[in-house]
Amino acid sequence: MEIIEGFAVETTEGLIFTVKGIIQPPDRVIAYLRYVPDPRGDRQRVGVCYRRVYQFEEQLAILQADFPSYLSGAADPVLGIPVQSVPRAAINRAYDPRQRLAEISQRDANDPLEVAARDLAELLCAASGLPVSSGSVGVTGSLLFALHTPDSDLDLVVYGDAPARAVHRALLRLLDAPDPAIPVRRLHPEEMTALHAAHRPDTPLAWEDFVRLQSRKVNEFRFRERACFVRFVKRPEEAGERYGERRYEPVGAATVRARVTDDRDAIFTPCRYVVAEAMLEDGAPVADLREIVSFRGRFSDQARAGEWVVGRGSLERVTSQRGAPYSRLVIGGQAGDYLRCKCVAPRQKLVALQEILSGMGRVLVAYSGGVDSAYLLWAALDVLGSARVL
Repeated sequence: MEIIEGFAVETTEGLIFTVKGIIQPPDRVIAYLRYVPDPRGDRQRVGVCYRRVYQFEEQLAILQADFPSYLSGAADPVLGIPVQSVPRAAINRAYDPRQRLAEISQRDANDPLEVAARDLAELLCAASGLPVSSGSVGVTGSLLFALHTPDSDLDLVVYGDAPARAVHRALLRLLDAPDPAIPVRRLHPEEMTALHAAHRPDTPLAWEDFVRLQSRKVNEFRFRERACFVRFVKRPEEAGERYGERRYEPVGAATVRARVTDDRDAIFTPCRYVVAEAMLEDGAPVADLREIVSFRGRFSDQARAGEWVVGRGSLERVTSQRGAPYSRLVIGGQAGDYLRCKCVAPRQKLVALQEILSGMGRVLVAYSGGVDSAYLLWAALDVLGSARVL
């Protein structure tokens, strides 16, 4: 398999980058700096200390000062924005999540995180009908390149459209019909609070929106009381395009309201939502906005077909060698981006529904001889009247 989302690469200088996306240029790999050798670092491997680089601004500062060859400088000719990337000639080692899991499974692991990774992978394969030897499941995160701690989160990745959907269905069963004998569960309220606090600085969702959306996902849960995240990734041949076949031109930041018409690629990273009836926040229509996409796992499985969403992100113009140009909204590239959905009708339909219910309530009061018979309708009207409309 090519080097894609979930992999990591180590450069000749010892820098460790994590790979983003499944459509990669032929001469380099789009990836973002995660660990740098540092004598003061709190992670150690083979006698070398490393420090994790959390913030995007710090990544840029390090690369600009000492490793400018990993910055594109000008905008990428295809993506239309500056990106971090590693020339393939500068890759000293590529870390394959599937190979790492195979290594862990083939030896008598006693590291707590390695044991948890092996056992969770076996559980998910058994529950989804995938052979462990299928090469569809791997480990990612700090465990991938052995810079984890005993308390590190557990990150798995599932490659391929069919295997990903099988594991997604299996997780849904395991989480929605818990078995005391299987140590998999959804997050407790206090854990959800902590997760919301971690996301909120750069993804401003209200608590109630965050909990409602997060509670129906399956990619973030607890296994043996350890935080786990499962990423679903298509194979490059399933992407429907190769690098350079489409070109993307940033138009500017935008907040868009739209209706999701197709969520088949919602579970993946990158995720994609096909939309219709799109309009800007000020009400101006965006007739050719076809999709909302994100390269961040936190926006996967965020909306369902039929739901109305509001998303803040970067509006891009897409031109292709095949077909007419169109627009898309990319979410997650900047702090403050979000994707929020509501299972309600647009404003005009909601107002009409309120009027219908109000009229029915008045009729029942007038002709049934009392208010009790209309109570539920009036209650529904109150709920609709207080509902937050997209």
